Parts: sequence; C-alpha cells; structure tokens
Amino acid sequence: MGNRGMEDLIPLVNKMQDAFSAIGQNSQLDLPQIAVVGGQSAGKSSVLENFVGKDFLPRGSGIVTRRPLVLQLINCPTEYAEFLHCKGKKFTDFDEVRGEIEAETDRITGQNKGISPVPINLRVYSPHVLNLTLVDLPGMTKVPVGDQPADIEQQIRDMLYQFVTKDNCLLLAVSPANSDLANSDALKIAKEVDPQGQRTIGVITKLDLMDEGTDAREILENKLLPLRRGYIGVVNRSQKDIDGKKDITAAMAAERKFFLTHPGYRHLAERMGTPYLQKTLNQTAEQFFKWPPRLFTLPPPPPLFLHCCYSLFIIYA
Repeated sequence: MGNRGMEDLIPLVNKMQDAFSAIGQNSQLDLPQIAVVGGQSAGKSSVLENFVGKDFLPRGSGIVTRRPLVLQLINCPTEYAEFLHCKGKKFTDFDEVRGEIEAETDRITGQNKGISPVPINLRVYSPHVLNLTLVDLPGMTKVPVGDQPADIEQQIRDMLYQFVTKDNCLLLAVSPANSDLANSDALKIAKEVDPQGQRTIGVITKLDLMDEGTDAREILENKLLPLRRGYIGVVNRSQKDIDGKKDITAAMAAERKFFLTHPGYRHLAERMGTPYLQKTLNQTAEQFFKWPPRLFTLPPPPPLFLHCCYSLFIIYA
C-alpha cells in the first residue's frame, strides 16, 4: 500500500502534529499536510468517510465541522481508531468515534455552533486505507446561525488561512457539481493562496445530482476553470443512502458503475472515483512535500517550543 517515502514521512509528521495539538497549539512549522476545504454541503465529509470506509463524522445543518480534524490514516491489518485526547483507548465502534468528535468539539466551542482553531487529532488504523494525513477544515459560510458571532465568515476564513497559506500544504478543493463552479468557495480560496495551482487538486462531488441534460465534462477534462493538477470526480452517497445505512463498499461499486456507464464520463472513468483520488493524493504528496519542513518564519517563544518538544518526548518516548 502506498509508497516507501510516504511510509517513512507520515509517522514523523503525525507525531509532530500530535505534539503541537497536545499543548493546544497549531503547528508553526510548515508541516506536510493535505487540507480539505469547501463550502457547507459541498460533500467534504462524505469524501473523507469514503476514504475510511466508515460513517464516523458528525452530520447536520449549518457548520458541522467546528474544529480542524487532523485525520491520520494508517494502513494496518486491524481496524480501530484512537484520539490523542483519549490516550490508550481504542474505538472499534465508529458511531462512538462520531460521538466523541461531537463531545470534544462542544467541550472547547460550546453548543452554540461556535468554532475553534484547536484541532482534534484522530488516527484510523485499517487494512482498507492508504497512508495519508488530512486536515478537515470548517466549511465556509456567510450567514451566522444561532448564537454565532456576526463575523463568523471572517473567523472561518482566518482559520483556513492558518493552514492553506503554508507552502507545504496541499489543497483538496471540494466543490459540488450541481452549483455554479465559477463561484466555488473552495476554488476561490485556492486561487487566492495558490495562484499558480502548484498545490491544488480539485474534487467535484454530486455529479449524479446535476440537472438532466447537463454534465461537468469540461471541468473534469480540465478545460473549464483549469487547474494544473486537474480535477477528480467522485460520487458520494445521497442523504437517503446515508439515512438508510447504505454500505460504503456498495456505494463505491455504484460510483464505479456511474462513471463507466455515464455517456459524458465513461472516457474518463479510469481517472475518476474515490480509489483513484486516494491513490493520486498519496502519489502527489510524495512528489510534492518538501522535507525537512521549513522552520519557523519568526522565532517562536522559547517556552512554547520547549514545551512542544517535551510533549513530543512524553507522548512518544
């Protein structure tokens, strides 16, 4: 699974991310990572669940992801999950993983849909995953909900920029095909922080929900709104499928059939779908990531740096 370079690099990056999270800080190091960005209801959660093959992320209306989720996927013969904040506890029931994400989010942000830049670190061990580390970021929004502050849009944007402006961060820009892609929040952010397109991979979701007689062929062929690294189309489960507990393995088979049989996409079928997206991310990460990472732009406060090093020693000694 994967390749030797990423197998060596990812565990070290995971440990460094965990060490910073353990002291409630985002890493000031330009660590190699893949940030998943998109507007609300773009389908980010479904893409990540398809990677894992399990339902484990909170769902609902409004902002569901309210803290960055550092998702560390590790290929392993057995299947379980671990949280950094629940050291020593193995989760084999992924419904419990979802509940723990919700509880840990509320612990920091409260229950009023507020947000926090303090990440949640989750490792998923499984024989069905490639070695990848992704950061799921809150979906972009423009309208405050409930007790959210009036500047919630700016707060989310500021949080995203803590991650996506770093040179060693690949962007997974998720956009739904059934909306105007010229106004995609994810693509707008990508153009701002990565104007040359060196770090951006486009992901197009909801291809099966487009109006009859329309398709996203020109986008997927990289002719319209082109990206240097192109676009990959995926088909996620519908809300009906999710409510009906449709198995993700069955959903992957349905996705494959969709691309093979759709007249607008069958010629692209071998470069579409969730398995191809995972493989592309793994390969692109090895080619792209610079190591060792660029160190602090400004010298960090010595106590923070020493505390981080101490935490790393304590956690992984």
